[in-house]
Amino acid sequence: MNGPLALVGGDEWRDGCDFDAELLAASGGREVLVLPTAAAYEHPERAVATATEWFAGLGGKAVALDVLRRADALDPDRAAIVRAARFVYLSGGSPLHLRSVLKETPVWDALVAAWDDGAVVAGSSAGAMVLCDPMVDPRGGAFTVGLGLVVNLAVLAHAEPDVARDHLHHRTLELASAGLPVAAITERTALLRDPDGTWRASGAGSVRVFVDGEEAGLDALP
Repeated sequence: MNGPLALVGGDEWRDGCDFDAELLAASGGREVLVLPTAAAYEHPERAVATATEWFAGLGGKAVALDVLRRADALDPDRAAIVRAARFVYLSGGSPLHLRSVLKETPVWDALVAAWDDGAVVAGSSAGAMVLCDPMVDPRGGAFTVGLGLVVNLAVLAHAEPDVARDHLHHRTLELASAGLPVAAITERTALLRDPDGTWRASGAGSVRVFVDGEEAGLDALP
């Protein structure tokens, strides 16, 4: 059975992200493996420092794995570390860089295998976007290929509570293919998928799901 999954709207590892304590408990351990891949060109060490302080406050320990380039994702030793992890967290940053680094690599295969074996997987902002397929292209709001841990779902990260206020996000809803659920997730908020396949929202903000431009409930999710 797949482990818990968290798709976070951004601004991760801060007050309001109370769901992280629940995810840590669900992992059955204290250690969180943080992949700052998406932040490779945005001071990844700062993301790791934030995660370290946050999870220490929850009684956990964040451990960074530098998968910053594609060569890192092809490394079997790094893949083995991911495969053994019980909680893997993909940071925010560039979804396009994250996808280019992980796609069709041993590290990605290891993450999928760990999740299939019950490990917790979380992704924030870029991490949440890339875990889905299709993925929203941040350059213009259209759709592109994601990594597809979850298929037939797209994520709008850093969403406004009123999605129509954000022109780019509104364009994404207009471009979505028929029947595709698009989850608009605000910052410090998670769309959680439990091992039984049930979806729910948690955190400081809100999650709104749209299908064919109209708001739908969480039961519209795959």
